Amino acid sequence: MLNQNQIPLLDALKANSARPHAPFYTPGHKLGEGISQPLADLLGKAVFRADLTELADLDNLFAPQGVIQEAQQLAAEAFGASQTWFLVNGSTCGIEAAILATCGTGDKIILPRNVHSSAIAGLILSGAIPIFLNPEYDPVLDIAHSITPNAVESALQQHPDTKAVLVVYPTYYGVCGDLSAIANITHQYNIPLLVDEAHGAHFAFHPELPTSALAAGADLTIQSIHKVLGAMTQASMLHIQGNRIDGDRISKALQLVQSTSPSYLLLASLDAARQQMALHGKMLMSRTLQLAEEARTRISEIPGLSVLEMPQLEESPGFVALDKTRLTVTVSGLGLTGFEADEILDEKLGVTAEFASLQHLTFIISLGNTPADIEQLVQGFTTLAKEYRRSNLTVKNQVWLNLDRTLDYALHISPREAFFAASEILPLTQTNKRICAEIVCPYPPGIPVLMPGEVITKSVLEYLQQIQAMGGFISGCNDISLKTLKVVK
Repeated sequence: MLNQNQIPLLDALKANSARPHAPFYTPGHKLGEGISQPLADLLGKAVFRADLTELADLDNLFAPQGVIQEAQQLAAEAFGASQTWFLVNGSTCGIEAAILATCGTGDKIILPRNVHSSAIAGLILSGAIPIFLNPEYDPVLDIAHSITPNAVESALQQHPDTKAVLVVYPTYYGVCGDLSAIANITHQYNIPLLVDEAHGAHFAFHPELPTSALAAGADLTIQSIHKVLGAMTQASMLHIQGNRIDGDRISKALQLVQSTSPSYLLLASLDAARQQMALHGKMLMSRTLQLAEEARTRISEIPGLSVLEMPQLEESPGFVALDKTRLTVTVSGLGLTGFEADEILDEKLGVTAEFASLQHLTFIISLGNTPADIEQLVQGFTTLAKEYRRSNLTVKNQVWLNLDRTLDYALHISPREAFFAASEILPLTQTNKRICAEIVCPYPPGIPVLMPGEVITKSVLEYLQQIQAMGGFISGCNDISLKTLKVVK
């Protein structure tokens, strides 16, 4: 057992920032002396004294032998991994590295169609061929859940030469599929299970939270420590266990997708966040769950509103657990779209959601929230229901990611081929049946609706236009106004 009280990287950064010396190394602001006054006024100079480079005492992220290595070993023990890597380019680079480390050009990888855009980047970088599975879908709530064990088993039977399986766990809504069953099936083929656990870094620290991906049998998992714990934005971790993943390949892949000038502020925040959770995680999560339960109970009692809960009547293999710190509120009963409700809450009532969809708003309740935050959230919804209610929303029930029923998809060439192919930009009306050459996704949650290599269909174009008309934001593509699209020549 390691001493989880230690914060080796943070301590080394503190010591080096306080050491008297004349700095003739990067960064150019030299311990904050060259920082512009407006920025210094906002952040203070102390943070810039700690904005250091790879000095001798601070180790090297790509060949750690000192304090970074110690901090990563402490994190591995705290999160239940055999080896951990710190990430300064977010979970995005971790997902890209996971695919690069397990798949080469032409290799198959099984993954859900509602993956984050970073997985598509991983396909482009690696040249891997995606075998997409549609997630289980709730047509009443219009929410996509997880892929099912049966779907994974069927795909592996059809594609036994697959090199890896990638699963999103939990989804952006906090929904968890049967990851243990998927791990068992995947391991029968002796291939690794990769998990995008960006929103589940807190799972290992409280028994009332869903099982962590590593505890469920994942070979590799990527966690955004900044999203739900106490690290700075972009600070994430990649963990592995077992012998199906080559750690050396992970290290080499990360060198391709991470900055060679990593921020020690981000690295130190990972060290501190690990210590915080190792020492106080259960207490912090207990408090967070209590706040979330209060919000869930009080909001569900407001007429016209409902909250996402576990299915009660029948088993759902795509929905076996729910992260109760993730609160999804259905607002269509107020005669409002989620986009309209989001705008009112944000601009008039002082409550900002994580993201909106056609019928819902989703909120992240974390260790940083306070009882005052919950009170403002509840009062915001109370005011929304009283003062902004309209007659029932009479829009056709649209499908957020009902890929097998509403949206037609066909991968004509690999994402990598399409990305590097000669392309042209055409008016949206002229792109039907052409091959897409860019990523197009409503954001958040950053799930692509079109990706390089897919044939553009009428249903997809209509869907994107409707999301935009409802107030959603289209990202990833060259023209976010969606008047044009880039297609393969």
